[in-house]
Amino acid sequence: MDGRLKLILLAVILFMVGMPVSGILRGTKAPPPDPELAEFVKPLQETGDSLSDPSQPILPEDMVFIPPGQFIQGTGRGGFNERPERLVTLDGFWIDRYEVTNHHYLQFVEQTGHRKPGPPSRYAKRLAQLRGPNQPVAYVSWHDADAYCKWRGKRLPGEAEWEKAMRGIDGRLWPWGNSPRIHKANLGGVEDGYEATASVGSFPLDRSPYGVHDGFGNLMEWTHNWYEEQARHPNDPEPEEANFADRGGYKTLRGAGYTSYGNDLRITARSFMVPDFRDETIGFRCVASEQKPSVSTLSAGSESQRNL
Repeated sequence: MDGRLKLILLAVILFMVGMPVSGILRGTKAPPPDPELAEFVKPLQETGDSLSDPSQPILPEDMVFIPPGQFIQGTGRGGFNERPERLVTLDGFWIDRYEVTNHHYLQFVEQTGHRKPGPPSRYAKRLAQLRGPNQPVAYVSWHDADAYCKWRGKRLPGEAEWEKAMRGIDGRLWPWGNSPRIHKANLGGVEDGYEATASVGSFPLDRSPYGVHDGFGNLMEWTHNWYEEQARHPNDPEPEEANFADRGGYKTLRGAGYTSYGNDLRITARSFMVPDFRDETIGFRCVASEQKPSVSTLSAGSESQRNL
């Protein structure tokens, strides 16, 4: 009798375990999921940091108007590649208030089939810590950033445009003034409360006189320009593209990021990388010419910012 009961119980258990499998086999077959896209979204699902999480309202892809006029570019107090300090005149333009976020970049990926952001290899030290919808997108090459901006009807900023938007016109060395207080932005170390990127706009003092956020910390940012030892004056003729591309040229990066250390960090600092490179420390934002760009939400900032 005991043996029979054991056999019956075993049969019931096997039947219950097999039910879901048989149900799936009898159902309609779903198309196989895209493994790369699943990998991109998985950390959001695991942490509850979902794109549709009502506790995290999605920040709009807002823009700020930078008025035409002069500003001080470069500094004589920095490294060789930050010189000379000079007056430069620019036309007016619009710039993204925040670095492009995961949420907005994922829309681009889904609608165009462009490759997903991610390391060229499977190695990523902080991949799960970089995937919040309002965190800036990382692991994008210059070509990826350029493609996104064009898709949005915009472009990558020139070096001079980027610097004016982050610095204002008075020659300050940091967005908040001339005091190098590193905990005002998301830089290296955890003293600022973050091991990796923060949601854009998390550091209210890392905000330019025009209201542009995170120019100093969070991520370094791609610009349009090929790198030269001294920043090209905007009025100088643009060099032949082939002169740089054919000899393995570098694109210019501006700003610092959450892995950046050192007392020589300034808003005027310049760095560079090959345009195919993707890394957890590099992101971007876009600009548009003075004509109103075709984006959903724009902000010209306050009247005082316009008159800077």
